[in-house]
Amino acid sequence: MAADGIFLATPDAPAEGIRLAVKDLLDTAGLTTTYGSAVFADHVPSRSAEAVVRLEAAGYANVGKTNLHEFAYGTTSENAHFGTVPNPVAAGRIAGGSSGGSAAALAAGLADAALGTDSGGSIRIPSACCGTVGFKPTYDLVSIVGCFPLAPSFDHVGPMARDVAGCVAQLEALVTDFTRSSLASLEEVSVAVAWVDDADPLVAAQVQAAAACFPRLQSVDWPRPNVDTLFMHEVADVHRELYPENAELYSEEVAEKIERCLAVSDAEATMAARHRDEYREQCETLLDGYDLLITPTLSCVAPPVGIGDLALRGTLVRNTLPFNTLGWPALAFPCGPAEDGLPASIQLVGRSGADALVLAAAERLATALSAA
Repeated sequence: MAADGIFLATPDAPAEGIRLAVKDLLDTAGLTTTYGSAVFADHVPSRSAEAVVRLEAAGYANVGKTNLHEFAYGTTSENAHFGTVPNPVAAGRIAGGSSGGSAAALAAGLADAALGTDSGGSIRIPSACCGTVGFKPTYDLVSIVGCFPLAPSFDHVGPMARDVAGCVAQLEALVTDFTRSSLASLEEVSVAVAWVDDADPLVAAQVQAAAACFPRLQSVDWPRPNVDTLFMHEVADVHRELYPENAELYSEEVAEKIERCLAVSDAEATMAARHRDEYREQCETLLDGYDLLITPTLSCVAPPVGIGDLALRGTLVRNTLPFNTLGWPALAFPCGPAEDGLPASIQLVGRSGADALVLAAAERLATALSAA
């Protein structure tokens, strides 16, 4: 597949190594880094993001900066400045956002590994839409130095690949003291499952079938957080000076969202921060007795292009934003064809710090599904 709409900049002569696509929210020395915005259309950093430096030192070679939703603030990767990211597995459907270009590069065979960022689902949503694997690590496990912020206490950098092993290999390079784990059997873990009944019928069926690979499985009633105003207040802080000075360079859609964010009061954000603390305590209690939580990554397959983020955002972040709120590790993994023959995705979630367990369970699940 051609790289049109997927890459925003490519090196003149890529180095030898594992082909790495880098979301254009992460700085790359000497290579244009736009953050998906016309404001930074000519921005060329002098230093690379820490995550890029670590992967390049481990033998990965940057083959291009991938297109994304403007300022990473969106779920569709329909970028008014740089074009819509195509979905290589579903023509006419969104690639998901905001790391849409990274997932598309993997699905199109243009890269073997990719870096993404995830503030409300931005690694997992495009992975689900494009039938690839994406991992949001525990909050602050992977350095965000050199990454343009969206909502700092929700922001994560993480690996994307075509299989779980590819994410594990990247995480070993990204985190100095990360040690991979393994499971002899899925019987070793106790799993809670939630939100399956909220999904479209075929997505629900595929997620339920994949979850059934875990013998020790029980349905739970898992809550969702009420933190929108906290997220928006943090976005506002990032753009509080930049937006007034450059408003004409923001797309209409993102400008509308930024103006909504700027209207959030300190008191509203403080109340939402208290809700987050309560939500964290509630979820820790709910997961007591379980090792992992399983949900659909998305309740639907990739929606058609043209609906827009303002209409889709609530639906697409519904199952992903909770784990940015918690800072827990969460992985999106394709689990079979669903509506319109497009991929469904299952989400595996662990407690903070349980990254190795989530990845080990996902690798064992991949083996089980491939043998089914």
